[in-house]
Amino acid sequence: METSDPARPVMIEADHLTKCYRDFAAVRDVTFRVRKGEVAAFLGPNGAGKSTTMKLLTGYLAPTAGTARIGGADMATDRLTGAARLGYLPENGPLYADMTPRGLLEFMARARGLSADRRRTRIDAVIELCQLETVVGKAISKLSRGYRQRVGMAQVLLHEPDVLILDEPTAGLDPNQIREMRETIRAMGRERTILLSTHILQEVEAMADRVLVIHQGRLVFDGTPGEFAKHGATMSDCFTALTAA
Repeated sequence: METSDPARPVMIEADHLTKCYRDFAAVRDVTFRVRKGEVAAFLGPNGAGKSTTMKLLTGYLAPTAGTARIGGADMATDRLTGAARLGYLPENGPLYADMTPRGLLEFMARARGLSADRRRTRIDAVIELCQLETVVGKAISKLSRGYRQRVGMAQVLLHEPDVLILDEPTAGLDPNQIREMRETIRAMGRERTILLSTHILQEVEAMADRVLVIHQGRLVFDGTPGEFAKHGATMSDCFTALTAA
């Protein structure tokens, strides 16, 4: 089922994605599309297949069957083209703990081939956007989990990607930081395409245009927040109704 404006280009596409580990199917025949300018919330219980699906979409895992595309690029056969348009923030994403935030951003900018002028401009921009000014010279190992999450977000945004795939982007943030991150994601979603995994159901109301729910490796819901809300009196009731079986 697709509920978005068909005039917008498809930027994230899962086409019958399946991932098996011997006899266990972590993801089973998952199909959905997210178009430009959409923020899609990806929900599911622990172990439902959210992170595996995201890794398939980003090319970190190869599918057993099906196809993942970013901006039309097949992430199994043309990953570099897709990766140039993609920013991926995994849950508890790895950072070089002995580096400073500025040092990490400089390293990532060089790795992505940004010119010297663009490196300076983009590093300054993401430091301001992610509010890292007070910690840019500190070792990442000394930062709080919330600040490390901000550093991860800053490096994801460094090359101005069209598509963002964010796994639990507000994990470890305090209430004020969560509000700021939600506002940032909503603002970015006007121009970019965003798929975000979350356990916080309030974030569906705060950020999402679309809701995708996965359960036992299968997609069990694809619709608007309003359609999702018809499954129960509260967001928690809706989630339970779709994932209790």
